[in-house]
Amino acid sequence: MSRNNKSKTATLLGAAFVAATLTAFAGLSQAQETKPAANAGQAPAKSWQTGISRTDLVRRDLDVEGREVIQVRVDFEPGVVSPKHSHPGVEVAYVIEGTFEYELEGQPNVILKAGESLYIPAGTAHVAKNIGKEKASELATYIVKKDTPLLILK
Repeated sequence: MSRNNKSKTATLLGAAFVAATLTAFAGLSQAQETKPAANAGQAPAKSWQTGISRTDLVRRDLDVEGREVIQVRVDFEPGVVSPKHSHPGVEVAYVIEGTFEYELEGQPNVILKAGESLYIPAGTAHVAKNIGKEKASELATYIVKKDTPLLILK
């Protein structure tokens, strides 16, 4: 197989892996919907399955064997909470717009606004919630083990 064909094959396999990961993330049961808002008269928050959208931006091998960098834009509708999860490597979350509350296992909750960032250690279970009244977006950069699921639900 030529080098060019190997590269194309690797690219297609990488795309298939990302698609499978996102499908698994989006395909879980509705049982993990967020709880209704505490304020009387407000509608329940959207489910994370319909209230979170991801846009893949970069996926590249690193010079360190077995590691890759993945960068994703993640948009949250107001009140939406991610499921509790971890990653097979570190994540750096940079808030593009809105306000998030991050719950990292074993650490105090952190509230971040646009322009602020957070380092999430490898394997640390965490939850992200849009606590604002408008859409909130983050730029998530992962440095992770290759050929492993990006998302591990807890």
